[in-house]
Amino acid sequence: MEEGADCVGDLYITADAGRLGAFQAKGMLQKAGWSKAIKNVVPSQFRSTQWTGIAKRARIIYYSPERVSANELNGMTYEGLADPKWKGRLVIRKSNNIYNQSLVASLVKNNGKNSTANWAKSVVGNMARTPKGNDRAQIMAVAAGEADIAVANTYYHALMLSGKKGAEQQEAAKKVMPFFPNQQDRGTHMNISGAGMLKHAPNKSNAVKLVEFLLTAEAQNHIVNNTFEYPMISGVSANDLVPGKDLSFKQDNKTSVKTYGAKQADALEVMLAAGWK
Repeated sequence: MEEGADCVGDLYITADAGRLGAFQAKGMLQKAGWSKAIKNVVPSQFRSTQWTGIAKRARIIYYSPERVSANELNGMTYEGLADPKWKGRLVIRKSNNIYNQSLVASLVKNNGKNSTANWAKSVVGNMARTPKGNDRAQIMAVAAGEADIAVANTYYHALMLSGKKGAEQQEAAKKVMPFFPNQQDRGTHMNISGAGMLKHAPNKSNAVKLVEFLLTAEAQNHIVNNTFEYPMISGVSANDLVPGKDLSFKQDNKTSVKTYGAKQADALEVMLAAGWK
C-alpha cells in the first residue's frame, strides 16, 4: 500500500477470504484473468475475479467427550451456540479475529443482521471467560476443563496433534473431539487461504502460472502436509491428523467466501454491540 505503483509484488497470499476481501475493498487488487486451468479446479464459491483460494479450512466445534454428550450435539449448528444450555461452557477468540469475523459474516448473510445481532448477544452470555488467545488456546481451555466446547479452525487441532507445538499441546489435543456443525442444513463453514493479483503486478502472466502450480497435486500435497489445511483440488488427501481429512462432511457450498469481505463490517458491528471483547 505504501509502495503503490512501485510495488514489485505480483501476488498477495494470505489466510482467510475476509482479508482478501478487505484488501480488494482498499483497491489493492485487480482482475487476475484466471486461466481455465485454475477455474476448472477451484469451485466458484472459493474465488473471485481478483483472488482465488489455494487451500481450504473449516471452522468447527471442539468438545470434551467427558462433559458433552452425543445427544447435546445432535443436530448442532453455529446458530446453536446461542442456546442457553451452553451458558458458561463456551470459549472462542476475540471479535477482532478475522476467522470469527468471517464466520459471523456468513451468519449475517444466511440469517440476516438483526438475527445475528441477537445470536451474538447470547453467545457472549454463554462464554466461559473473556475471549483471549489463539485457536489453540481455546482447545487447551476445553482440555483443561475451563470450558466444554470451543470454536477453532481444523488445522490448529492437527498442528497440536502433530507434536510440533510440544507435548503439552499434543496431549491437550487428544482430550477433545471435533464436531462439524450444520450437517442437516447448509453445511459446515468453510474458508480459504488464497492469492490475489496485486493492482500493479509487473509479472501478471507469471503470477497466474504460479497459482496454477500451487493448484497442482505436487504443490497441494506439500501445502496440506505442512499447513494441515484441506486441499483445494480433488485427488489429493489431507493429512491424516486433520479431522474430516477425507472431506466426507457436508461443506457449506451455498455461501460464497466473497460474502466474508462484503459482510465484514456488519459482522464486527454486531459483535461489538453484543459486548464481544
